[in-house]
Amino acid sequence: MIDVRDLEYRYPDGTAALRGVSMHVREGEFLLICGPNGSGKTTLIRHINGLLKPFAGSVSVDGLDVVRFPEEVLQRVGMVFQDADSQIVGETVREDVAFGPENLGLSPAEVEQRVESALEMTGIAHLAEKSCHLLSGGEKRRVAVAGVLAMQPRVVVFDEPFANLDYPGVRQVLREILKLHEKGRTILVTTHDIEKVVAHVDRIAVIHKGELKAMGAPREIVPVLASFDVRPPRCAVAEEGFSSWLED
Repeated sequence: MIDVRDLEYRYPDGTAALRGVSMHVREGEFLLICGPNGSGKTTLIRHINGLLKPFAGSVSVDGLDVVRFPEEVLQRVGMVFQDADSQIVGETVREDVAFGPENLGLSPAEVEQRVESALEMTGIAHLAEKSCHLLSGGEKRRVAVAGVLAMQPRVVVFDEPFANLDYPGVRQVLREILKLHEKGRTILVTTHDIEKVVAHVDRIAVIHKGELKAMGAPREIVPVLASFDVRPPRCAVAEEGFSSWLED
């Protein structure tokens, strides 16, 4: 589904942000990408939909190189940024969710169908005519998710989805992520709040100082997180796996 091969990237000042990162993400997988601040997590995911161009190496989605086929990749990969305000462009919720499909050149009927479906899926149909500026942080994050869903991507990437949200907002967004995964979407999440998702992910990738240091099932990776300056989750490990944060 997603292939990253020997990826390298440098910031404008010459600082190395990623060094030889290689990984494969399977279709329908839920992958958690973690690491300390400045490790290169956000830089990595911004390569997956072509927002950044590699200095060396390659990234492909469905066999399509993100540099050579940017438009095709953008239709396959949707990204929900940490700052939902930066992603909202419409005056009302409905206008914002319709923005992406409209720019795909779809018919008005197809746009309307996608918008209604995305609003229902994220549980914000009742907010359709509300001004985006009057929404709570959690509601804005769900609008951003709906806008991505209206594009019908096969991959959805979340960059720090729980940042600056209160307890109810975190639970709402986590439920939306899990619903997407249940519907077969490939999910990538970067977050410092590992305990909120560890019970639900298939694998964990650890980025440290621009390098992929470890990748595997949660039971394999969680015990070594501290060695890479990552705080391990506080939730308990049961016989069948980690306890879900939603059960708290």
